[in-house]
This record gives sequence, C-alpha cells and structure tokens, in this order.
Amino acid sequence: MALGKQAKILTKGQANSVTAFLLSRRHGLRDQTVFLLSVRAGLRAKEIANLKWAMVVDADGQIGNAIHLTDVASKGKSGRVVPLNKQLHANLVQMLSIAKERRGFALESAYVITTERSAHTSAQAVVNMFKRWYHDLGLLGCSSHSGRRTFITNAARQISTVGGSIRDVQILAGHSSLAVTQRYIEGDSEARRKIVDLV
Repeated sequence: MALGKQAKILTKGQANSVTAFLLSRRHGLRDQTVFLLSVRAGLRAKEIANLKWAMVVDADGQIGNAIHLTDVASKGKSGRVVPLNKQLHANLVQMLSIAKERRGFALESAYVITTERSAHTSAQAVVNMFKRWYHDLGLLGCSSHSGRRTFITNAARQISTVGGSIRDVQILAGHSSLAVTQRYIEGDSEARRKIVDLV
C-alpha cells in the first residue's frame, strides 16, 4: 500500500495529552468534548458541528447511551448509532447541564457545540480548532481527521476481542463500503515485525 497524505493517528499517550491540554483552556469542557467526539466516537468535523442535543438524549431528556446521528447531520447517508464512551458521556452530561441554563434553550433544536458568538458552529470552525490544538502541542501531520482515524483503527484492532467483526467497525464509521473502512485503518508495525518471525 502506498503512503498517502492521510492524517496521522494518535497514540494513547498523545490522545491523553490532548485531552488534558484542552481541559486547561478557557472553553476546556467544550474543546475537550469536541476532541472526544472525534477520537472516542469517530465523528467527522461536519458531524461534530451538526450534532444536536436531540441526537444524544433519551426519551427523558437525559444523556443516553448512544449518539443517534441522523443522515442530515452526516455525510450522505452515513447516519448511524454510535454507543457513547464513558468519558464522552460524562462530558455531555456536564455540557447539557450548562446549556439548559441558557435563555431560550430548546432541547429539540439546540446544537451541542456552540461558540460565544453563535448557537451553531461550522465544520470549518471545527477543522480550525483541531489545526490550532495540534499546532500548539507540536503534533505534526495531525488534522481534524486524526481522531476519526484513531477511533477506526483502535476499533478494528479490538473488535474481535468482543466478538465483533470489521463489518461492525464499518457501521460505527458510517462508511458505505468495507473497502473505505480498510483504508482508514493504520497498520501495526509491531504486529508485522512479529508475524515475519512466525512464517
């Protein structure tokens, strides 16, 4: 496979460093949640920008166990259900509590990610956030797609341990074909090194 210009994936240590760094910022909870939506749920920048509270709450209006991403909020017909990671769930609970205090807040129509100037951010603004964060942390070759690639790669490596298959990863990623999912998955150089000693 040729080496293209795909965004680099993050190691566990790098992801933890980004998570800690973002929480120390002025809009720490929001910024950290944006990052977790990428690295722990595999959402695209467009999906993060278009995520509404109605997609993450249950019938009681509390944060549910999954993101119910609609086609309208996604790319083409790649809407899907993504179970919520525990850390991301906790962040969303905090954010919803704060959001409910805003005047005119409507659970059915409000967006999860907002700015001081707008109740709805854009995909480009999310892309710019990631670019700035990775630049500030000196992480080269990373972009808004790095978290998504990291999520898909980690899911692919672990899915067989819970009885799933690469098809489940494809569904989590919202890809129309398995071939697309496979292009997102970063190979494991250590695994390749070990396998050549076994053949």
